[in-house]
Amino acid sequence: MNLRKRAAELLEQGHYTDRQSRILNHLLILLISLNVIAIILESVGSIHARFEAAFWYFEVFSVVVFTIEYVVRVWSSIDLKEIKDDRPIIGRIRYILSPLALIDLIAILPFYLSLYLPVDLRFLRVLRLLRLFKLTRYSPALGAMLDVMQRESEALLAAFVVLLLILVASAGGIYLLENNFQPEVFGSIPDSMWWAIVTLTTVGYGDVVPVTPMGKILGGVIGLIGIGMIALPAGIMASGFAANVHERREKYNQYIANLMKDGMLDETDRWRLEELRRELGLHSDEALRLLHGMLQEAKSATLAKCPHCGNALHADPGA
Repeated sequence: MNLRKRAAELLEQGHYTDRQSRILNHLLILLISLNVIAIILESVGSIHARFEAAFWYFEVFSVVVFTIEYVVRVWSSIDLKEIKDDRPIIGRIRYILSPLALIDLIAILPFYLSLYLPVDLRFLRVLRLLRLFKLTRYSPALGAMLDVMQRESEALLAAFVVLLLILVASAGGIYLLENNFQPEVFGSIPDSMWWAIVTLTTVGYGDVVPVTPMGKILGGVIGLIGIGMIALPAGIMASGFAANVHERREKYNQYIANLMKDGMLDETDRWRLEELRRELGLHSDEALRLLHGMLQEAKSATLAKCPHCGNALHADPGA
């Protein structure tokens, strides 16, 4: 087998029965998890001072592994089904600009920045927490979230623009009403934006409050508007998730129908279904229910045919 194609299969979780692929991906998941734990522990001053050398060696080891992984993924990306391109350079560039590849790059970038740029190491340690997003590659649920965000990006952007407009209008309104009475709090529109954000999101910390009657009325109106507007992105995401789940179920049903064209499911077909179930993130009980439903439909269609001529039988005997 071609080495590059085999590398793509190993890193992109090949066939479910591919033991080497499963072991490699489980080891990468373990390394990512240990990195997150190490970054959290490093933030504790006493632990960092005591194990600083150990943390450094573990960081170097992790960056070496993640760098090799990233380079191999880019090299073998042109053999992926979703990237498949006869132009190696263009295909690899397309992969590099994909969300998961950007996450892989961000996972190793802070280390190399610290070698060449005089930046705050505490900031880089926190930035390394973005390695947690590498787990989206191995979690169908997190992958579905990214897919929904990408599909609904236009609707989410529109909702964000509307929220931004209301935020600016609210900050401007409270500035006009409260500036003369609380200049230390509402001294400018940028200063007023903190109150507008807290009120619009209905958090209401209470550290900044209007004192004039009109200011209080405006605060109440903004709070009521915020209840509906903040729920808008959540509704978009919920609708996107519902559509995503429906699509995954339909894809699973369509795959079952294609496998059952010969009238039976052999052991290889069952392995393929299990592989697809894991890829789509469907629960085993749900997948079993979908399979039984398709089998019942196939059985009903078979029984509805005349055993002699193979033509469909009519419900009306006189037909």
